[in-house]
Amino acid sequence: MATVVSTLFISLDGVAEIDPAWHFPYFDDHMSRAVDDDYAGTDVLLIGRVTYDSFAGAWPEREEAGEEDAAFAKRLGNMRKVVVTRSDHDLGWRHVERLDGDLAAAVEALKSEDGVNKILVPGSLSVVRQLLAAGLLDELRLLVHPVAARHGERLFDEGEPIYPLTLLASEAFPTGVVRLVYAPGELPNQASYDDVRCQVPAG
Repeated sequence: MATVVSTLFISLDGVAEIDPAWHFPYFDDHMSRAVDDDYAGTDVLLIGRVTYDSFAGAWPEREEAGEEDAAFAKRLGNMRKVVVTRSDHDLGWRHVERLDGDLAAAVEALKSEDGVNKILVPGSLSVVRQLLAAGLLDELRLLVHPVAARHGERLFDEGEPIYPLTLLASEAFPTGVVRLVYAPGELPNQASYDDVRCQVPAG
């Protein structure tokens, strides 16, 4: 079965809707290497419609322009892209297809396809939330910026149940950005306050 990986830029207060004002000042060689690692080995990009529109509205032109970012733009263009959308409008980029039917069922089928080993979900907060709820997300990769955005869409909505996570890797960059890689996990135990009272610091 393929691994489903989410990659997100996020602020300290949980905003994962990128604002250039707080994102680009922190983008450096360390973050570039982290992004490259996230995309490495990807067989399919699974993208929500809003994120797809932002990609398709920028990267084809950047590839055509042939400047420093053209190689990555070409890399994105050549990837198989599956878009979660109810619209039947022309998606206007190469190697693009619509996700048919129920998201969870379609992702289960995609995970089982021959030759598909890694599915990357860039941005696409609604898709990430649905995959978490369905238990279909294998890794959550966060590039946490040392800034409180104070407005914008947050990664986690309010609801039940909680999502315990297991930290797989962490790295701090010179800018203060911290890369955190999580997998779905379990609470360490079922402790209550009475269970931990003996560990409260001494007076």
